[in-house]
Amino acid sequence: MSQYFDNARLPSKIEEYHTKVFGVSFIFKTDNGVFSKEKLDFGTRVMLENLPLEEIHGDVLDLGCGYGVVSIILSKFLDANFDAVDINKRALHLAKINMKENSSFGIHFFESDVYDKVDKKYDFIITNPPIRAGKDVVYSMLMGASEHLKKDGSLFFVIRKDQGAKSTIKMLESLYDIHIICKKNGFFVIRCILH
Repeated sequence: MSQYFDNARLPSKIEEYHTKVFGVSFIFKTDNGVFSKEKLDFGTRVMLENLPLEEIHGDVLDLGCGYGVVSIILSKFLDANFDAVDINKRALHLAKINMKENSSFGIHFFESDVYDKVDKKYDFIITNPPIRAGKDVVYSMLMGASEHLKKDGSLFFVIRKDQGAKSTIKMLESLYDIHIICKKNGFFVIRCILH
């Protein structure tokens, strides 16, 4: 659980891995106490590879950004303004290093407990919610997006079938038009368009 909250007491051991997305090479520095420190998380990859990139523009929020994977990769392919937030200070420190490492300048990384410090609205919010942090956290991320999306804005997220994809979809139907844009190896990539 330390990757979601306070990891200051964990010894630091910075490592790095290389990965390719859309044929482009990336390098990410990671550390103890961050999510998916050894490789690009499979669910995140499935989400990235199935986003309708041609539709994504304007202001984008990378919610629960970790060490910066989603916004750093997408900034290479999209003409958009990226904000990226996380509660994990160590992950945010790495995200800023990774932005420079991958020459993905212009992403605004800042600390926020979900939407606590988020004070604007976005065209798109993208997240791989931290299921292990518990339903309350996940639902606050997904439901709370409705208050931080512009009119006709979209929330994209990925969730595993066995981690409650169907019940989560049912819960979100009161706020959004729901579109399942991909199912792969038990992962659902879901688009929620604000009513």
